[in-house]
Amino acid sequence: MNISSTKTPAWPRLRTALALAGTAIVMLSPGVSAQEFPQHPVRLVLPYPAGGPTDLLARVVAVKMGESLRQSVVVDNKPGASGMIGAEAVARAAPDGYTILANASLHVINPSIYSKMRYDAFKDFVPITQLADVPLVLVVNNDSPVRTVQDLISYAKRQGGSLNFGSAGNASAQQLAGESFKLAAKVPMQHVPYKGSAPALTDLMGGQIQLMFDSMPSAMPFIKAGKLRAVAVTTARRASALPDVPTVAESGLPGFDISTWYGLWAPRGTPPAVVEKLAAHAAAALKRPDVRQQYADMGAEPIGSSPADFARYNASEGKKWAEIVRQSGAKADE
Repeated sequence: MNISSTKTPAWPRLRTALALAGTAIVMLSPGVSAQEFPQHPVRLVLPYPAGGPTDLLARVVAVKMGESLRQSVVVDNKPGASGMIGAEAVARAAPDGYTILANASLHVINPSIYSKMRYDAFKDFVPITQLADVPLVLVVNNDSPVRTVQDLISYAKRQGGSLNFGSAGNASAQQLAGESFKLAAKVPMQHVPYKGSAPALTDLMGGQIQLMFDSMPSAMPFIKAGKLRAVAVTTARRASALPDVPTVAESGLPGFDISTWYGLWAPRGTPPAVVEKLAAHAAAALKRPDVRQQYADMGAEPIGSSPADFARYNASEGKKWAEIVRQSGAKADE
């Protein structure tokens, strides 16, 4: 009896079928296929309290991204340790695009001011997009005698080092603006770090601190309400949202130019296609007229850069702020 056959043996056919099935399963796995991402809500971690600039800017975009992705982008405030508690939570999250970070430029400043961190701000994250570029504004309590930069310099010298300026936390752009001002004006001031801009502004209005270099999105509502006085902006040019407020540079300290910025990051290992999709939806949100108007009202310039461009910006900004930290002598209070 002839048992030979020209048909393909059963085992190779089975092996091929199993391989094809395995490929299909991988392609359908959540977080692997950008085409199917997202299949459930995305968690957006904000490492500061509600009401601060990162919170305000990111929430606007989160709502619009949720609409276009057809899945909610749920905001999760995790403040503390100059933004490092929330950032660490994202660094340790699954790299599937379902947990992302919204942070300020503080994200790339922290490595220059903290000798010990539980994550690497550059290696443990994938840049998604820059949300906005924002001037800082020097604000004082509306009852303060300070109305100009020169007023502040004279007042600080009279106080002999008892003047306190607040910030959103150690290593923040707010702190470094204050430290740079001290150097440029040759005045003594004490830094008081907070867990975000919102509690610092509360104490400024309450008289516990005397001034603050704050990000415009969080300061603007209080300036408009007459609860805080805007003395100067820290950028080289005047801010369009406060056209009558002079710059620090034109107020007697030439060359003074400091701003802050905000962006989105994903954990290292997040599939590039997923990162690109998140960036595209964020950029689309930032092009909407209603979003651009909300940003303009807060004094913020929307950006919406590509992941590659934002990665290069992270690297260059890390070097720039490291030099500012070195020159200012700023240290974290450990």
